[in-house]
Amino acid sequence: MHLPRLRLRRTLRQLGPGLITGAADDDPSGIATYSQAGAQFGFAMLWTVVFTLPLMAAIQIVSARIGYVTRRGLAANIGRSFPRPVLLAVVGMLVLANTLNVSADIAAMAEALRLLVGGSAHVYAVTFGLLCLVLQVFLPYKTYVGWLKWLTLALLAYVAVAFMLRLDWWQVLAQVVHPRFPDGVHTREIVLMVVAVFGTTISPYLFFWQAAQEMEDIGDAPPHTPRSVRHHLRRIKGDTLVGMTFSNLVAFFIILSTGATLHGAGITDIRSSAQAAEALRPIAGEFTFLLFGLGIIGTGLLAVPVLAGSAGYAVGVLVWIFNRQ
Repeated sequence: MHLPRLRLRRTLRQLGPGLITGAADDDPSGIATYSQAGAQFGFAMLWTVVFTLPLMAAIQIVSARIGYVTRRGLAANIGRSFPRPVLLAVVGMLVLANTLNVSADIAAMAEALRLLVGGSAHVYAVTFGLLCLVLQVFLPYKTYVGWLKWLTLALLAYVAVAFMLRLDWWQVLAQVVHPRFPDGVHTREIVLMVVAVFGTTISPYLFFWQAAQEMEDIGDAPPHTPRSVRHHLRRIKGDTLVGMTFSNLVAFFIILSTGATLHGAGITDIRSSAQAAEALRPIAGEFTFLLFGLGIIGTGLLAVPVLAGSAGYAVGVLVWIFNRQ
């Protein structure tokens, strides 16, 4: 009895950077993109999250291994291998994209809470922003990472939403293998949505975050030995595969849920994750709406620290390099 439990605990302890990174990919702005894909195209976009899984896993494994082997984040490695203008351009684009993404996620969290309990979305946005800031600045790294790991469970809300619906799973499988797009949809709209899903799923901030987290986790450990390297590379591969599979599975169920409900009801224009939650209420019921709304808040609390942290690591390296020279 005790042996399986010990193995389970050991496996769970090995899940960390990869799991958190994968879960943070399904942030509120990502949920909005997947909801739009489901609402506009039904089940026809399910293949995209299946197709992106090996691509996403491969690049995240490479990023994590770079962080572990070099004991430096991606920004530090770029700074050592490329001219300074390249580093400035990469960090500048990362900070700009992450800042816009953080603001969009906080706004979506605030709007979701307003839909659930009423009140002012502006007050909630300020509160969420201050909460994330205080936790990230004052909470010890290991404690905060432990909390982030538990927050990944919030994504299971979207799996629950899908299983509350009556779906023809053979039809779902058929659409994954051979997608059929709705009549009247232009090729341009399909291409734009495919690009949006790919861009949401494979995001640069995830590369920087996972590499930095591997660097933090290794800390002041003894120098690499062949045995320890093999062990950690296996751990990184397993952790990342679990995290990316979890991420894309959740994205699959978001597209599935909104495709079955919103698209089926003729609601094809979704601009935000909160709008998707509100549109679900009269179609799928109060409990489904509650799950979807709570999922937005939970994933936002997970994603905002990852977005801010990845940008913070990159800017910190940039400042260090400039001060050194």
